[in-house]
Amino acid sequence: MHKRLADYLRHLSGPARSAHGNQHLGRLLAFTAGAINAGGFLIVKQYTSHMSGMVSSVADNLVIGEVGLALLACSAVAAFTGGAIMSSVLINIGRQAQARSLYALPMLVEAALICAFGLLTADMVRGPLLGASALVGLLCFVMGCQNAIITKISKAEIRTTHVTGLVTDIGIELGRWLYFSAAGAPADGVREDRDKLLLLSSLLGSFMLGALLGAVGFKLAGGIAALLPAAMLALAAVVPMADDLGWYLRRK
Repeated sequence: MHKRLADYLRHLSGPARSAHGNQHLGRLLAFTAGAINAGGFLIVKQYTSHMSGMVSSVADNLVIGEVGLALLACSAVAAFTGGAIMSSVLINIGRQAQARSLYALPMLVEAALICAFGLLTADMVRGPLLGASALVGLLCFVMGCQNAIITKISKAEIRTTHVTGLVTDIGIELGRWLYFSAAGAPADGVREDRDKLLLLSSLLGSFMLGALLGAVGFKLAGGIAALLPAAMLALAAVVPMADDLGWYLRRK
C-alpha cells in the first residue's frame, strides 16, 4: 500500500487521535449511517439509526394493544444498546492491550455485519432464511456499534447515526455566530463558531449524501449495495489492523 495512503488511514482510525482525523472519520461514518439507514429502509421498512422513534413505538403499540410490535421495538432498542456495548468493550480491551487497532477492530466488525446484511438480503437468500425483525435488529446493532465508536473517539463531540442533534447544534451555532458577529465579538471566537458550524454541516451533508446514494443503490441492486459502505469501513480499518498483526508476527 502506498505510504501516503497508509499514513492517512492510520491517521483516520489509529490510536493517535487529532481533530482533523476525528472529523474525517466522522464524515465517513455519517455517510455510512445515511446509506444503511435509507437503503435499509427499502429492505426492512424501518429506519434503524435512531432510537427516538423506536422508543415512541413501544408506547404507541402498548396503548393500542399490539404487544408483539412493542416487543419487537424493545428488541431493536436492546440491539442498538448491545452494539454500543460491544464497541465499548472492544475499545477498552484494545486500550488495555495498547493495541493500534483499538478503534479499527470495532469498525471492522461493523463492516462485517453490514456485509452480512447485504448478503442475507440478496435475492438468492431472501425469504425464510432471516425475518425482517431479525434484520432490523442486525442494523440497529450496527448503528449502536458505530455510534459508540465515534462517541468514544471524539469524546462525545461527534455523533453520526442520527441528525436531530446535528440539526439542533447547527441551529445553536448559527444563532451564536449571528449574535456574536453582530455584537462585534473577537475574531477568534467568531472563527471558532464558524469552524464548528462547518463541521456540523459537513456531517449532515455526509449523512444526506450517504442516504441518497444508499437509497439509489439498494433500489437498483438490492441488499448487495451494502457491500460498498462495508468495503469503505474495512479499508479505513485495515492499516491499524495490519500494524497489530505485523507486531504480533514479529514477536513470534
